[in-house]
Amino acid sequence: MTSSVPPIHTHTVFEDAQAIFTGTLFVSLALILFAQSGLLTGGTAGAAFVLHYATGWGLGQWFFLINLPFYWFAWRRMGREFTLKTFLAITLLSALTQWSPQLFAIERLHPAYAAVLGGLLLGSGCLFLARHHASLGGATIISLYLQRAKGWRAGKVQMGIDCTIVLLALTVVEPERVAWSVLAAVVMNLFIAINHKPGRYAVL
Repeated sequence: MTSSVPPIHTHTVFEDAQAIFTGTLFVSLALILFAQSGLLTGGTAGAAFVLHYATGWGLGQWFFLINLPFYWFAWRRMGREFTLKTFLAITLLSALTQWSPQLFAIERLHPAYAAVLGGLLLGSGCLFLARHHASLGGATIISLYLQRAKGWRAGKVQMGIDCTIVLLALTVVEPERVAWSVLAAVVMNLFIAINHKPGRYAVL
């Protein structure tokens, strides 16, 4: 009797490159929407937003620095390939977040629209990266590791972490903006939870 399980196909370098670029581009657009609307997200990006709002220093610079301690854990628990791809994705996202506002501007943007569209862009971008054995660091590394090691849904783990960080942002962001940010976190992580189930894809 033949097995019904489809064969696992490895990705080519080009396939990985286009996925990492597309994923980080989607996420950078989401972060730009959030920054223009005064919103924020969870994970290390959320921590970078809090520091950005508190200090006025560049969002991309904070994002790159905050993720530095997580590479050791990724190297030990997720492997060299995952860590190197994650480093590439984080570096690219930091650059895109820093430079993209100079390339285009949005004249009017309601925070509800930014929350929903940004959440979907974040979810899509993170899913592209996850399926090509990469992430955007921090909480994503932890959630993907727990999904692989324990079978926990990455989206649900990420949602818990993200909502906690967003609520902590009440110290620097007005409550209305935090409420819209929670909506964005829920949209993003529901998207990941629905589309990235343990055992459905064998790329991690």
